[in-house]
Order: sequence, then C-alpha cells, then structure tokens
Amino acid sequence: MRITIAAIGRMKSGPERELVWRYLDRATGGGKPMALTGFDVIELPESRASSAASRKADEAKALRAALPEGVLVMMDERGKSLTSESFAGQIERWRDDGRPAVSFVIGGADGIDPDFVRSADLAISFSPMVWPHQLVRIMLAEQLYRTTTILSGHPYHRGD
Repeated sequence: MRITIAAIGRMKSGPERELVWRYLDRATGGGKPMALTGFDVIELPESRASSAASRKADEAKALRAALPEGVLVMMDERGKSLTSESFAGQIERWRDDGRPAVSFVIGGADGIDPDFVRSADLAISFSPMVWPHQLVRIMLAEQLYRTTTILSGHPYHRGD
C-alpha cells in the first residue's frame, strides 16, 4: 500500500525538510517488509485566488487531481485525536483490506475546503491548536515511521 503526504506549499531546504525525509527514509526501509511503500511527498502551490474560500476550493481541486486512488485522510485541527497505536492499527486495517494507497492531506494557510474534508475517510488532529504545515509534516512523517516500528514490533515505540 502506497503512503503519500500531499501538502499545499513547499518546504524550503533546511533542517525541517531534512527531518521529514529522515523519518520517511526510515519508514520506507521499515515499511517494505509490511507492504507499506512509497512514502512520497507531493507539494502543490498555494492558490492565488482573491478570497479564502476560492483559494481553498482551488487547492482542493488540485489535491484531488494529484492524489492516487485510495484512502483519503485530512490533517485538520477539528479531526479525531488518535494514539500512535490506533493510528498504526488503522493503517494496518486499510492495508489488510486491500486499499491501494493512503493519502494524508495538509492544507494551506487558509485550511482545507470543508467539502473536501467531508469527503475524506478520516480527519486526524495532532492537537486542537493550529500548527504550521512544516511542523505537521514533520510530526506526520515521524508517526508514519513509528507506525512501521509498531507493526513490526521494533523497540522504537515504547507505548503502554
């Protein structure tokens, strides 16, 4: 099952970008034996529309066109809060159900189009606070790596 992170906006070169790729490289290595592949990042430009609603609609359209068929997960402060174990378990269930891909969407500065959020299979929140997309990307990449360690029984994750 392919894993994709799709984000509005580009991360500049620097420690944040390096950290994302460090976790995704680890996830790629650990995920292969468990049929978790890809760990790709798709970066799309911010819309130049004049209103926030129009920008969100434009960005949603671009994201839909760029994403592979499969599970759609929104990263949204109003989403569901999950433990690392339940996050890993959900990815495992989707994989075992034969889903071809899981795409995680990180919106732009205005957020994600509400209709696009409603169309998702799941909306996840790392916190009710709003986080910059760079930090969300780092946290998501780490949780994807942690997922591979949980599913493989690797000692990286020290849960309850």
